[in-house]
Amino acid sequence: MKTNDSEKLRAKMEITRASLDQKSIVANLLELYTHDFSEFLDLEIGLDGRFGYRELDIYWTEPGRFPFLLYVSKRPAGFALIKAMPRDSPGPMLWDMMEFFILRGYRGRGIATAAAHELWRRFPGGWQVRVMAANAPAYRF
Repeated sequence: MKTNDSEKLRAKMEITRASLDQKSIVANLLELYTHDFSEFLDLEIGLDGRFGYRELDIYWTEPGRFPFLLYVSKRPAGFALIKAMPRDSPGPMLWDMMEFFILRGYRGRGIATAAAHELWRRFPGGWQVRVMAANAPAYRF
């Protein structure tokens, strides 16, 4: 893809906090995310054909947790699940990027970088971003 095309896609990117009505969109994207991870981890799919994500509901019920959907041209393109980190002392807030996913069709186009930077601007302070060493593409990102 040409640089100009990537710039156009990034210009059409929107990050919104996922509403409770959009939880099923996040859940569907989590299935794709988990499927991608099954390349690196021994993950077992359920009898219903889904991997599931046990802690998804708490992003709408527990304080300090924030679910986001990423759209490109008004279509779902990824998600981020963010959690406030407990602090023992005063100082800048600490945040954890619990989960971050961009659909394969949008990877390598600067969408993930633009999305991460936008979220870091929205949540100022320190950040923890963990990457599994075996996940070479994410590690390079």
